[in-house]
Formats: sequence, structure tokens, C-alpha cells
Amino acid sequence: MADIHIHRDHQLGLEKAREVAWAWAEQVEQKFDMECTVIEGDTSDTVEFERSGVKGQLIVTGDHFELEAKLGFLLGAFKNTIEAEVQKELDALLAKSQSGKKATKKKPG
Repeated sequence: MADIHIHRDHQLGLEKAREVAWAWAEQVEQKFDMECTVIEGDTSDTVEFERSGVKGQLIVTGDHFELEAKLGFLLGAFKNTIEAEVQKELDALLAKSQSGKKATKKKPG
């Protein structure tokens, strides 16, 4: 079994981070045929995801994302590719959210 661990710090706050996590969950459901369940909490959320050969969770807080996944034997051979793709998707969503957040802070010219 191969493990994937991804940590990303952010400055979005919990509400905006939730939006990013839900968008990520929708993407992996469609792109990778995952089953995702979101468990909301007061200070963090957990997105549990699963499909044949993959099981994991994404912890969402106001200042970071923590993804842990276990790949089964067959998918373990593709760990580096899968990890790179997950990082790319999460980073793209974070960049989009953070650029949107910065744009709202600009003062009228």
C-alpha cells in the first residue's frame, strides 16, 4: 500500500476554505469517480473520499489543508502520478481562491 500526504497552508479562513474543499470534492467525484462525504465541524471540516483502490480524507481548517490517502496495491504503482495530479488540482483551486480574495481587498482607484 502506498500513502499520499499533502499539506497546504493558506490564508482563506474557514468559510472560503470550505468552498475550495467542496469544489475539490466535486472535481474528484467527476474526474476520478470518487465518492465524497463532507463532515462539517465548528473549526474544521473533513472531506472523506473513496473508490476502489483509494481511501482518504481532506481536513479543511481556516489556515491549512491536510490530505491523507491510502492507495491499494494496483494504484500504488502510480503513486507519484496520482499525487502530482491531486497537488495540481488543489493548488489550482487555492490559487484561484486566493487571487479572488486579493482582488476583493483592492481599494477603488
